Amino acid sequence: MMSTKAFTLVSAVGWDLLAGDKERVHVECVECCGKNLYVGTRDCVVHHFLLEERALPTGTAAFSAAKQLHRHLGFRKPVNELRAASALNRLLVLCDNSITLVNMMSLEPVPSGARIKGAAALALNENPVNGDPFCVEVCIISVKRRTIQLFLVYEDRVQIVREVSTPEQPLAMAVDGDFLCLALTTQYIILNYNTGFSQDLFPYCSEEKRPIVKRIGRQEFLLAGPGGLEQFWAHSTTEQEVQSSHIPTTPKHAHPPALSTSPRQSGMFATVAGISQRAPVHWSENVIGAAICFPYVIALDDEFITVHSMLDQQQKQTLPFKEGHILQDFEGRVIVATSKGVYILVPLPLEKQIQDLLASHRVEEALVLAKGARRNIPKEKFQVMYRRILQQAGFIQFAQLQFLEAKELFRSGQLDVRELISLYPFLLPTSSSFTRSHPPLHEYADLNQLTQGDQDKMAKCKRFLMSYLNEVRSTEVANGYKEDIDTALLKLYAEADHDSLLDLLVTENSCLLTDSAAWLEKHNKYFALGLLYHYNNQDAAAVQLWVNIVNGDIHDSTRSDLYEYVVDFLTYSLDQELVWKYADWVLQKSEEVGVQVFTKRPLDEQQNSFNPDSVITCLKKYPKALVKYLEHLVIDRSLQKEEYHTQLALLYLDEVLRQKSGTSSKAAEASEIQLKLQHLLQKSDLYRVHLLIDRIRGAGLPMESAILHGKLEEHEEALRILVHELRDFAAAEDYCLWRSEGRDPPYRQRLFHTLLAMYLQPGPTAPELAVAATDLLNHHAADFDAARVLPLLPGTWSVQLLHPFLAGAVRNSVHARRTAQVALGLARSENLIYKYDKMKLKGSSVQLSDKKLCQMCQNPFCEPVFVRYPNGGLVHTHCAASRHTNPSPPGPGART
Repeated sequence: MMSTKAFTLVSAVGWDLLAGDKERVHVECVECCGKNLYVGTRDCVVHHFLLEERALPTGTAAFSAAKQLHRHLGFRKPVNELRAASALNRLLVLCDNSITLVNMMSLEPVPSGARIKGAAALALNENPVNGDPFCVEVCIISVKRRTIQLFLVYEDRVQIVREVSTPEQPLAMAVDGDFLCLALTTQYIILNYNTGFSQDLFPYCSEEKRPIVKRIGRQEFLLAGPGGLEQFWAHSTTEQEVQSSHIPTTPKHAHPPALSTSPRQSGMFATVAGISQRAPVHWSENVIGAAICFPYVIALDDEFITVHSMLDQQQKQTLPFKEGHILQDFEGRVIVATSKGVYILVPLPLEKQIQDLLASHRVEEALVLAKGARRNIPKEKFQVMYRRILQQAGFIQFAQLQFLEAKELFRSGQLDVRELISLYPFLLPTSSSFTRSHPPLHEYADLNQLTQGDQDKMAKCKRFLMSYLNEVRSTEVANGYKEDIDTALLKLYAEADHDSLLDLLVTENSCLLTDSAAWLEKHNKYFALGLLYHYNNQDAAAVQLWVNIVNGDIHDSTRSDLYEYVVDFLTYSLDQELVWKYADWVLQKSEEVGVQVFTKRPLDEQQNSFNPDSVITCLKKYPKALVKYLEHLVIDRSLQKEEYHTQLALLYLDEVLRQKSGTSSKAAEASEIQLKLQHLLQKSDLYRVHLLIDRIRGAGLPMESAILHGKLEEHEEALRILVHELRDFAAAEDYCLWRSEGRDPPYRQRLFHTLLAMYLQPGPTAPELAVAATDLLNHHAADFDAARVLPLLPGTWSVQLLHPFLAGAVRNSVHARRTAQVALGLARSENLIYKYDKMKLKGSSVQLSDKKLCQMCQNPFCEPVFVRYPNGGLVHTHCAASRHTNPSPPGPGART
């Protein structure tokens, strides 16, 4: 148990002031009401003192008492109890089993002589049910056995209200509203005197221990219970919430617990419902009195005053105090007395207690005490105080490397995060106007002092700050000082070589350029520095920095693909001047990659900002890049400009010729570029064919020559090259298909007949060509006119050889004949429909007069010649003729 200084004990009335000229005096009871202190003595005297309180610099107080007067009550018995009724200006004095009403100032008995006789003890109802402001409710333990009496006490009279019987003789009591809490001979009970219902609380042996019953608040009491009873309470709280924990009683058929085996006592809390809302506090064996000064329970025994917290039930303070026999609280003022003097327990201010706990690093106790202080402090003041306490507790946990607890306390306390950042040297920007809280929230100058130079602890603290700043930077905690937070976070990331540095810089941030740039440069984070420049719209500085890294002028291994990153950055840069400035650099590093700054740009920029002719001029020094760019224009963007198509074809051709003149080791590459050339020659119709034919003549490129002759409609020459020079019969068939694509069937048929005729020409290669001819016929039977083909075929060819062709020809012929028959039948049907319509029209009469108007020209008919439409409309013959020759004017019908 760790002690807390919650109270100081100061003297209020000493022996000299109390005894006066008497040799002996013995204090029996005390009462305090405001500044008025009353002391009852064994010789039946009531003393009246006036207390003056004087605040001390330490936060406590000192008291001085001025004696007003004293009065002997006329009995030979001691004054047992004193109770002040300030609303009536009356003091109730219990002496010799009689309660006398005296004036609070003069101590004179009331003139009426009103008194309550036969009282062994009394209690005032501080939660009265009567409602009359000019009386007080008083309960007494009657000298009659097992009887409680209730009185209404007025200024000069008393009135008995009720008499209640109890199961056993009551020894002590407290009252709240309709409820009595009674200590009987063997147990405590709650009794509703209005309804008569009673609730047993727990057993108690009055012969061994002195009972204590004290009202501590609305409908709640404090009782002195036996030592082992907290075990019952702990057992009951495992079955239901502490807030609704019933105080256990002995089961009917069970043996009663051996309560006397424990030498200690417990302070038990009980409500009028018979439940305990608080855990018990542990007292010593011989507690003779108890008092409440929230949040503390104070107990008095033969040698000590002990202080327990109601919030966590822990003993907080022990004060030596011998011969004490009175302990009472009066509206927050705790008074303790011996037979020879009266003392006051002065509470230290709660804030001072909390600060003392924090200074001892007792965080949990400080927080519990701070929460418990809420009801005694104005709301706004409490919120300010509590936030500061949470912040202080957070720094204590932080210093002990309890980072999770510290983070939660910082958040709950709404800590200005700069308080935490300021512990770390050089993290706050030089331009920051932050100054630490005063008084300070902690005792540390900086992180070095806190960790005492331990590098491992320092690293843990920095990791925590990184995590915490990253969490709070996007919350309300950062409002007003995001620059300080982001700049500090950047510095931590850079120092720790953390991956999140780049994430911070490529997203929205408030890093201050000057501080951050110097820090990044110090830690050789040049790539990150470039990102910082870019975020601050200094792209030129960013690119130059990255170029220096790629060139090896400065070292930063953050990205191994930095060159590609620069190319990509320039590709999407809107700064044309910057792109042109570094175009040569990226192309010199790699033509194929560097050209992407032009080819991968968004299309609208390519059309508006980077004219293709200007780009081509720039790329003339870089042939590979130029080819890539022209491919982009011709193939990707499909620009229909002869110059680009011709230039690309020439570049392909130059590369093919260069490769053909080189070694055979580049045959595969040559084949790839040659295929690109052939594809371009086939698909494009925009290049200059004659120019290319002249360039490849004699260059040994027969396939390309055949494609170019085909573009000029020189099919016989093209097929001759394919058949006789290349002897590529499949290519010849593909040629016919390619050139006839999108053309009418006769054009396609002419191409295939030309190829067949070439195959059937006599010569030394006739056998090989004959095989090609039969394959051509059998594979493309539909593309030939069988009537023209059959006379051309050699008589030595068997029907079996040409079976696929002949079968296809017959099938096509039959199909054509049947199709023609279907078309003829449909035409005849349509003609029959027309004849039927005509017959119907002729069968109906038409009346014509000079009043009838032509529906087209709106003129009358002058002669009986007209045209009648299916809808019945009549028009002049010349109007009908003009309508058929000029279809634009509207007419009454489509058929005549």
